[in-house]
Amino acid sequence: MSPLVRAACASGQHLAKRRAAGSSEHVFVGICALLFVASVAATLAHNASMSAMGALPMPGRWSMSTLWMPTCGRSWARAAASFIGMWIVMMTAMMLPSLVSMLLRYRDAVGSRVTAGRRSLLTMLVSGGYAVVWTALGAAVFALGASLTALELRWPALARSVPLAASGVVLLAGALQFSTWKARRLACCRATPSLAADAASAWRYGLRIGIDCAGCCAGLTAILLVVGMMDWRLMAAVTAAITAERLAPDGARVARVIGAVAVGGGGLLLLKAVSGG
Repeated sequence: MSPLVRAACASGQHLAKRRAAGSSEHVFVGICALLFVASVAATLAHNASMSAMGALPMPGRWSMSTLWMPTCGRSWARAAASFIGMWIVMMTAMMLPSLVSMLLRYRDAVGSRVTAGRRSLLTMLVSGGYAVVWTALGAAVFALGASLTALELRWPALARSVPLAASGVVLLAGALQFSTWKARRLACCRATPSLAADAASAWRYGLRIGIDCAGCCAGLTAILLVVGMMDWRLMAAVTAAITAERLAPDGARVARVIGAVAVGGGGLLLLKAVSGG
């Protein structure tokens, strides 16, 4: 075979690989889009069911969601399982738009070294590690929320301080957006990975980006928790904020803008809490 023919064959094989890789990425993005739509629909349905159950009026002119307590004869274990299931679906809807970009960077980093099937398997391991972190966080959030709920139901004075405490959390979350710590976490979430294309590395990478992502979103997640997890408009705003700071060309500047908006919102909540409105 002449050098010219060999070069032509090599070029053809390279082009075929590129086309196959492109087709694989389209399938991957399509699956993620379907998963996003399904998780949004499930989250909205759950929010509607929780809204129908109503909320418990509390001292201090605020209402407590029944999300944090066993109702209708359920045990604490069933209440926890229900919350964690809801948390997983809700976080899928909120984090998937920004997670897809991280997974695409990972797939691109290992794509030339593995087959399409192997790349899909490694991507699933990365996603699994990421999901484990957020599931563990959901369990911790429920434990904390249920404990605070029990205390607020027992001590009216503590319940009356909740609006003031919530405004403080929002103010701190907004200030966190300006910190060096936030900038480092955001840089980690936007970085292109450089690691071995094997299962152990994929799993560890999934755990690492899950931890980095949870840290990066800590302030915005806290706002969602204290202002209202069942408010779909707030959920949409937080999702848009997380996605924007991950995907925008200057994510650090976007994070600071989000921080300014959060500080402003926290200030309004503080005025409302102090005035008793």
